[in-house]
Amino acid sequence: MLEELEKIFKALSDSNRIRIIKMLQKKPLCVCEIQAVLKLAVSTVSKHLSILREAGFISDWKEGKWINYKINSAPAPAVSNALLFVQMQIEDDETVKKDRKTSCCVDRNILCCK
Repeated sequence: MLEELEKIFKALSDSNRIRIIKMLQKKPLCVCEIQAVLKLAVSTVSKHLSILREAGFISDWKEGKWINYKINSAPAPAVSNALLFVQMQIEDDETVKKDRKTSCCVDRNILCCK
């Protein structure tokens, strides 16, 4: 249990990972879409996604050439509680609002073909 909590708190210890969770609470996204919103290197975004997946926050699936990421539909109880906390406490943050607006407009068909 302690190891699971350590992974959860580690995952939530970075603002970019919290931003990713908030975006994925609205809709599934691929790496290039997340990268476009966060304005980080693809390798950095991939590392953040790996940490979130390992902690149980997100899952992924392959669709054609894209790997899509979404909030885990059946998280462990501790992860579920952490997701609820993030959802309730950070909803009105200005950065989160901006990310939400930007993530609605990103188009993987344009971004991933650059």
